[in-house]
Amino acid sequence: MSIIEVIILSILQGITEFLPISSSAHLILPSAILGWEDQGIAFDVAVHVGTLLAVMLYFRQDIANLTVGWVKSLGGQHSTDSKLAWWVILATIPAGLAGLLAADLIETFLRSPWVIAVTTIVFGLLLWLADATAKQQVAMAQMSWRQALIIGIAQAVALIPGTSRSGITMTAAMLLGLDKVSAARFSFLLSIPIIVLSGGYQTTKLLGEPAQYDISGILFGVLLSFVSALICIHYFLKIISKMGMLPFVIYRLLLGVGLIIFLSWSAAS
Repeated sequence: MSIIEVIILSILQGITEFLPISSSAHLILPSAILGWEDQGIAFDVAVHVGTLLAVMLYFRQDIANLTVGWVKSLGGQHSTDSKLAWWVILATIPAGLAGLLAADLIETFLRSPWVIAVTTIVFGLLLWLADATAKQQVAMAQMSWRQALIIGIAQAVALIPGTSRSGITMTAAMLLGLDKVSAARFSFLLSIPIIVLSGGYQTTKLLGEPAQYDISGILFGVLLSFVSALICIHYFLKIISKMGMLPFVIYRLLLGVGLIIFLSWSAAS
């Protein structure tokens, strides 16, 4: 990979991992449109490590409280933090199972620009529907296990490129009545175990394919994705509390329509 490719892909991963616009789509599209070679599993693992470190740093106090609460719950001491910790675990199960059962199938048949174009538009419209019509009165601490499970099932759908893991979980959360900021915070906390599981899966594939790696490029990718993700999380929470999801809906619709036009033009020429 060239240094330009490392910079662009790392920043794209850091920003789009937590915005409701699909990180997988933005990592696939440069190779499809610009003709870049696939960045490879090692780089994917690296930039996911960067985003994982960012979300863990930003929510370090929440993570500490949830962890302590969960440990205490094993001894019978229950609290809001222990409940949320169990809800995060529960909501992770559907995506974890879907990843084990269908990841290779999706990678083979659905990793295409046309799929991304369609899912970008469809799930963008769903995001707009949730943002515009849902009551959004429930705080994260008031969530039920049923709501957490439904959000977790929605997260499993995000294995389809272009869906956006953060987008579909926030959409489901808002449709279930959570306010925007609570929906985003739960989505971010939910990203931690799923990134760990995804990174672990990719690492096992990586270990089975020994090769020469660009260590400096990988470390640079970790740093850039970490910094960009940290900045993204901070400002995203501020933006949605004031402007809602409409800017991201508009972006998704423009991206999806633009992709369809580009792909149709490419096919005709």
